[in-house]
Amino acid sequence: MGIDQIVVTTGGAFFIALVIWFFWGPKGEGVAAGVTSSGYQEAMVLVKGGYTPDVIVVEHGRPVRLTFQREETASCSEMVIFEDFGKSAHLPTGEAVPIEFTPDKPGTYDFGCQMGMFRGKLVVR
Repeated sequence: MGIDQIVVTTGGAFFIALVIWFFWGPKGEGVAAGVTSSGYQEAMVLVKGGYTPDVIVVEHGRPVRLTFQREETASCSEMVIFEDFGKSAHLPTGEAVPIEFTPDKPGTYDFGCQMGMFRGKLVVR
């Protein structure tokens, strides 16, 4: 095996590991949603190359309002789906779109785009 094959193989293995870490690696603790005077737990989520924040922490039994602000035109980011809560929304570019629901049980719930490329988690405590 020549030096060029070793370099290409090593580089390829590095990028494969990087992709695995990015998509399935450990996530941070998340961002706690703030509580408003109306009693809603609220968080703003930027949609640009993914969701920021991609982990949101809320309390069960209290209403949640997540506002999604899409700042890109990629077709994958056109929708957000909360399958466990039966909620979804179309996200026009440049508009803030709220999604409201009340999580009844603690747990970790996934949300994402219709293609599964953009993903986030809602941690209910």
